[in-house]
Amino acid sequence: MLSYRHSFHAGNHADVLKHTVQSLILTALQKKDKPFVYHDTHSGAGRYDLTHEWSEKTGEFKQGIARLWQQEQIPSELNSYLAAIRALNPSGELRYYPGSPRVAKAHLRAQDRMVLTELHPSDYPLLQQEFHRDQQVNIYKDDGFSRLKASLPPKERRGLVLIDPPYELAHEYQDVVKAIAASYKRWATGIYAIWYPVVYRANIDDMLTGLESLGIRKILQVELGVTPDSNERGMTASGMIVINPPWTLETQMQEILPYLQSVIAPQTGHTTLRWIVPE
Repeated sequence: MLSYRHSFHAGNHADVLKHTVQSLILTALQKKDKPFVYHDTHSGAGRYDLTHEWSEKTGEFKQGIARLWQQEQIPSELNSYLAAIRALNPSGELRYYPGSPRVAKAHLRAQDRMVLTELHPSDYPLLQQEFHRDQQVNIYKDDGFSRLKASLPPKERRGLVLIDPPYELAHEYQDVVKAIAASYKRWATGIYAIWYPVVYRANIDDMLTGLESLGIRKILQVELGVTPDSNERGMTASGMIVINPPWTLETQMQEILPYLQSVIAPQTGHTTLRWIVPE
């Protein structure tokens, strides 16, 4: 299925969490001079216009990035994430929201590179246009997991793989587990960040059980919820599962998660920060 379009959801609470974690990991990778690679398995369009009718139709960004954008006192840990957004909105008015490739590009140095994969026939050309003639970026119209398998291990030996499929089909949760199993065998020292939506909690529990069974030692779960879990259709929370996280990430998220909850879902929200497999 290729019906999912992130344009309807860009800048929502899930994006805020995902891109915050992504930015912190990339900032940690910047601390060493050696080059790193950023690999994105489901890249989307690159950037999103929040004034487009699709964004306006759902209004999800109004309960996500728009709430954070209005704050005057913001933790310094969010600076690199917000800088990527400000770069697309020099006037100070929030109109464009960066997808994960554009967030990553804001953190790349001259010696670093990106590998982007997008299969959707409408989003792929938009992604190409976003990074036209950018020598640091390789873009493939391909299945994200197949391209990941073919790309590992990277020549840099350092880097981040972001995995965030649309989860339109139930088997995609286990597809993630299979992709990690295959990827970790090829590149055990890489950082893997898996985004997930909480629609049915059982799907997340099954995915976590599958990841735990792989025998990987360091797996950190970061979750931000906006409403309690429900049996009704709809995303109540989202999270990031990070394999081989930078040593600073847990402490940073201990500071950031309560702040994000207070801004985005002060009454009904919840947070989770725990090691699935101890460090």
